[in-house]
Amino acid sequence: QVQLVESGGGLVQAGGSLRLSCAASGLTFGSYGMGWFRQAPGKEREFVAAITRGGSDTRYADSVKGRFTISRDNAKNTVYLQMNSLKPEDTAVYYCGAQSVDSNYWGQGTRVNVSS
Repeated sequence: QVQLVESGGGLVQAGGSLRLSCAASGLTFGSYGMGWFRQAPGKEREFVAAITRGGSDTRYADSVKGRFTISRDNAKNTVYLQMNSLKPEDTAVYYCGAQSVDSNYWGQGTRVNVSS
């Protein structure tokens, strides 16, 4: 059974930092591209960041570029999202996703609240 378990969310003041983690199990982690997405209240889920299977390439939404960093540790089956200079508009539930050529999975999400 595939599981993606996010952690690290919480309440932080604007300008602060958080580090999200997503621990994967039940899949061959190194065979999956990994990504972070978020869904703010009343809005659709949106792309935040992605990283390739080996971790050599990353891409980001324009809204987080320069502030967020995605990374992965294939030995620990974990992907991370370092979030710096947080803004109130970053408030959302953050989800990690795993994608291969023939399957994709989602975690349950972790909530991030950024106060002004």
